[in-house]
Amino acid sequence: MKKINAVITGIGGYLPDYILTNEELSRMIDTTDEWITTRVGIKERRILHEKGLGSSYMGRKAAKQLLSKTGVTPEEIDLIICATSTGDHIFPSTSSIIAGKLGCKNAFTFDLAAACSGFLYALQTARAYICSGLYKKVMVITAEKMSSITNYEDRSTCPLFGDGASAVLVEPTTEDLGIVDAILHTDGIGLPFLHLKSGGSVSPASRQTVRNKEHFIYQEGKTVYKYAVSSMSQVSVDIMERNSLTNNDVKWFVPHQANNRIIEAVATRMNLTSDKTLVNIDHIGNTSAASIPICLWENEELLKKADNIIISAFGAGFTWGAIYMKWGYDGI
Repeated sequence: MKKINAVITGIGGYLPDYILTNEELSRMIDTTDEWITTRVGIKERRILHEKGLGSSYMGRKAAKQLLSKTGVTPEEIDLIICATSTGDHIFPSTSSIIAGKLGCKNAFTFDLAAACSGFLYALQTARAYICSGLYKKVMVITAEKMSSITNYEDRSTCPLFGDGASAVLVEPTTEDLGIVDAILHTDGIGLPFLHLKSGGSVSPASRQTVRNKEHFIYQEGKTVYKYAVSSMSQVSVDIMERNSLTNNDVKWFVPHQANNRIIEAVATRMNLTSDKTLVNIDHIGNTSAASIPICLWENEELLKKADNIIISAFGAGFTWGAIYMKWGYDGI
């Protein structure tokens, strides 16, 4: 009997209509298009402006597209994992809201929080459920309304983040396809350098926390940059070496879209040319857990069955990792 593996068999995505450009940002804070573009490579980002809509709305949109493209009904979904740091509420889970709206009556659901590494963690979790034989159709959703936790008076962070969502279907296969290997790390040292200070159980919301703007992203950029470059570079090289992959074997590298300089540094360490690196940070910005799958979704037509793909990310915690997969189908 052939070994069961887990493979992505479809992908959907959603981006809000509103585009926040660097030019508009320069009218809000003391910055310029040149300053932002030179430092992080971002020209614009999408923002979910409509009141009363959160991450579940975008996740549902991406999931509906995925179901339509794959011909899968909501009732066929066994499990929904939603990777997000910007859930609609502290509880109930965003995944349960999405399932209810979609009509996924036979799925159990849960949220997963690993910041910008969320897609990797969720995909590896889906792989474990598939390979165990317990489930056959797992939907991994990443949905982030980063604008809801971004301080648009902070010139060091507000140019970085955008909103968006994606959904991938993960199914069993006995072909030589799917997730081949994963290396995931957490070290716990990142708390002082990248966090949302208040709103949790340690520091509940109060007039003082709101007044002090403690419900927005806090980041020490230089420290995070240093750790991101070294950690993403090392884990990406590690997974290549562990699987005896050369730069010629890798068809596509899809990194977390946080900073163009980080992307270039990691690709250089992997000895990959720029034409093998998929990048969309210029018009999407950093959508945290959603960034890698949105990049895959936007470039789906380039992806061919059995393509060797490495994805790599680094996020708050610190969390980081890399996954090596063989793509499951010819892009649409």
